[in-house]
Amino acid sequence: MIKKFGLVAMIIGLLLVMTGCFNIEEPINSSSEGFWDSYFVYPLSWVILFVADIFGEQSGHGWAIVIVTILLRILILPLMIKQTKSAKAMQAVQPEMAKLREKYSAKDQKTQQQLQQEMMKLFQEKGVNPLAGCLPLFIQMPILLAFYHAIMRTEEIGGHQFMWFALDAPDPFFILPVVAGITTFVQQKMMMVTDNPQMKMLLYIMPVMIFVFAIFFPTALTLYWVVGNLFMIAQTYFITGPNVGKNKTAEATGGKKK
Repeated sequence: MIKKFGLVAMIIGLLLVMTGCFNIEEPINSSSEGFWDSYFVYPLSWVILFVADIFGEQSGHGWAIVIVTILLRILILPLMIKQTKSAKAMQAVQPEMAKLREKYSAKDQKTQQQLQQEMMKLFQEKGVNPLAGCLPLFIQMPILLAFYHAIMRTEEIGGHQFMWFALDAPDPFFILPVVAGITTFVQQKMMMVTDNPQMKMLLYIMPVMIFVFAIFFPTALTLYWVVGNLFMIAQTYFITGPNVGKNKTAEATGGKKK
C-alpha cells in the first residue's frame, strides 16, 4: 500500500515540480520555441482557440475545453480501455489470489518467493498484467501538464466566463472542486479491485487530493479533470459493465461452495 501511494504521490509531485520548472508567465503563440512549447502546448492552445471561435465569444472557450478534453480522451482511449479491462481482470482473479495467500501465509523469505512465483504464474495464465494500469497514468500526466500550460499561457482565455466561473481563476464557490472530488471517487470505485485492501486508502485519499488541488487551480483545468472523469465513468460502464468483477467473484465463490 505504501509503495502504491508513494507512486501516485511521486507522479503528482513530479507534475507540480515540472509545472514550476517552466515559465508559465510567458504567453504561448505560433512563435514560441522549444520542443515542449512547439509540440505540446501550442497545438493544444491552437485547438482550444479554433473550437472557441466556432462556438462564439459568449461561452466558446468553456465549450472548447470540454470538446478538447473529449478529443484527448478519445486519443488515449485504447490505453484507457486496456487499463479498465486490466482492473476488471484483477477483480476476477481475486478469489484465486486469496487462496494463494492463504496457502503461502508464512512470512519467511522462501515462502514469500514461492507466493510471488505462483502469483506471476496465475497472472500469465489469466492474461492479467498488474502493472497495466500505470501506463495510462504516466501518459496522461504530460497531457494534463501541457493542458495546464495551454490554459495559463493562452492570453485569449483570460477573462472568459463559462457558466458561473471564470476559466482562468479558481471556482469561488468550490462547486467544481467538489464535483472533481466526487467524480474521482466514483471513477476509482468502479475500477478498484474490490478485495484488495491496499487500494482502499487511495480510494479516499485521491479524491481529497484532487479536491484540494482544484481549489487553487484555474477552473478550466478542473473542468478538464471533471469531463475526463465523466468520460472514464461512462467508458468503464459501457465497456466492462459496473459489476463484472463482482459477478466473476460471485461465480468463483459459488463454485467453491458446490
